[in-house]
Amino acid sequence: MNKKKIVIVTGGAGFIGSHMVDLLLNEGFAVKVIDNMTGGRESNLAHLAGHPELTVDTRDIRDLEPGDALFDGVSMVFHFAGIGDIVPSIEKPAEYMSVNVMGTVKVLECARAAGVESFVYAASSSCYGLADVPTREDFPIRPEYPYALSKYLGEEAVMHWGKVYGLHVNSVRIFNAYGPRSRTTGAYGAVFGVFLKQKLAGKPLTVVGDGTQRRDFLFVTDVAKAFLKVARSPRCGEAYNVGAGAPQTVNRLVELLESEKIHIPKRPGEPDCTWADITKITTELGWAPEVSFEDGVREMLACIDAWTDAPLWDPDSIAQATKPWFDYLDK
Repeated sequence: MNKKKIVIVTGGAGFIGSHMVDLLLNEGFAVKVIDNMTGGRESNLAHLAGHPELTVDTRDIRDLEPGDALFDGVSMVFHFAGIGDIVPSIEKPAEYMSVNVMGTVKVLECARAAGVESFVYAASSSCYGLADVPTREDFPIRPEYPYALSKYLGEEAVMHWGKVYGLHVNSVRIFNAYGPRSRTTGAYGAVFGVFLKQKLAGKPLTVVGDGTQRRDFLFVTDVAKAFLKVARSPRCGEAYNVGAGAPQTVNRLVELLESEKIHIPKRPGEPDCTWADITKITTELGWAPEVSFEDGVREMLACIDAWTDAPLWDPDSIAQATKPWFDYLDK
């Protein structure tokens, strides 16, 4: 009997990471998750409790050292672990650099020592800043805030380890991922989580600006499939955009959620449109999104009760939470 390939998913109890775990287990891999549960949640893996091919390690990635037994026999590493959100990164930039850059270096060093076959980094489309659209991978890198910078520097480290040490590395620049298990607590953040709690509470949805801004929403299972395609590719040292390639307006989301809306001020440093040019990954690797926006929103509504205990944001609390955003980025 062939022995199952072992893979590591850092941040595997998080939003995208947990869906990556699902896909890998379904594909016949043995999966080791590393997640200190700062952003991840045990509930995201609860449906896999007792799975014989899943182990969970709750250490901080910054505590890892080359030669760690956890990496023994590992063939692939999917690196999702990190901290997100714009405002907290403005307030605590050093922490973001520590986790998203040096944490990535720690995982790279363990992967290098273990001789892994493939390392795939979860990068962010925020590296492009206020970019022209549709945005290609060779467009200028212009991060607008510390989170975006930290994720891009993590990507640069990954590429450097590929160049200097011969590690087989690639990077996936994720646009606007959404789906079940997206974060329900913590800082003011992704539009879906804010809107779903407001809908549950019977409150109007807080639309930034006039709602005509467009976002390249991509359903989370499509994101996971893209990562596996990249991991299995013989190509090395590549960065790939992953989005739907079909941006949707926030007003369209409001329509699909069938809710009332109110408007709050537009924020500095936010693009009017995010739009991934996905030509590279579709032509080179044969990946394409499968879940339509309408079907994806329907899936979100089906699990709306997950937001029962989420914070309820209103214009006043949003204004208070995003004050550093305006203070530092409104130049």
